[in-house]
Amino acid sequence: MKLDINGILNAQRLAITRALSFVENTNDLDMSLTDALFPNLGKAYRIGITGPPGAGKSSLVDRLIGYWRAADKKVAIISVDPTSPFTGGAILGDRVRMGRHYADKNVFIRSMATRGSQGGLALRAQDAADVFDAAGFDIIMYETVGVGQVELDVAQAADTTVVVLVPESGDDIQAMKAGLMEIADLFVINKADRQGANQAFAQIQAMLEMRHPEDGIWAAQVVKTSALQGEGMTSLTDAIEAHQDFLHKTGIIRQNFRQRTRAKIQTRVEKNILNEFWNPQKQAMLDEVMETENLELLSPSQIVNSILNN
Repeated sequence: MKLDINGILNAQRLAITRALSFVENTNDLDMSLTDALFPNLGKAYRIGITGPPGAGKSSLVDRLIGYWRAADKKVAIISVDPTSPFTGGAILGDRVRMGRHYADKNVFIRSMATRGSQGGLALRAQDAADVFDAAGFDIIMYETVGVGQVELDVAQAADTTVVVLVPESGDDIQAMKAGLMEIADLFVINKADRQGANQAFAQIQAMLEMRHPEDGIWAAQVVKTSALQGEGMTSLTDAIEAHQDFLHKTGIIRQNFRQRTRAKIQTRVEKNILNEFWNPQKQAMLDEVMETENLELLSPSQIVNSILNN
């Protein structure tokens, strides 16, 4: 597929769409697109929206799109869906809930399939975000699959991570995985018109107060919203912008860009090494060992050393 780099830089939708398809369907060791776009990266503000299923993430994202468009910001959304077991494509289609924005040329919504990503974020979603970044989008939001897993890859991909919960989460907050609590810059108790919202809010607030962050470290905040009713959105956008200001003032936002680039390079290096190592000869050696009649009598470390040294 021939890519139109100038078209991407000029925010032409066809060029962006083709680049996103390239990202999803091309061998992820191909860095030609990354190389072409790299001088134009590092300007967009990236936000991760994560949380359990049914928390209302898509409705919140829809409201946030409206807020930033009113401020004349260009907004891109990468909605990460479960992978279809038949086609390998995205199947949830949460984009339907954001349908009112489709006619807006300054909003671009793209669904991506997880394709086995363990943290809920599509394997190539960061590369997709780079396309939007180079195309001049101001805000890029990752809306991730809420699968109850520790979504550390969201925090690595985003500048600001928002964990969305519901009032019914209140009884389970103490048992939540520590990772999910640790990655959040902001907690949102959505559907706060339901019973239990105040309890959930108080529990999270109490947990946050126990952290005692050091100077120069962001103190996570918690807000209550009702996305469907449009309530609490000002508190949420104020909190997001406060974190964005903090990132700029401390220089962390630039560090985030460097860390993402470093991680991308390390991943590519590791995959290249693995691909080169597991050549047909090495695969055959491993297959042969696995067929050994008394496999349990062998030493795994000896097998490893044998494969490494041959």
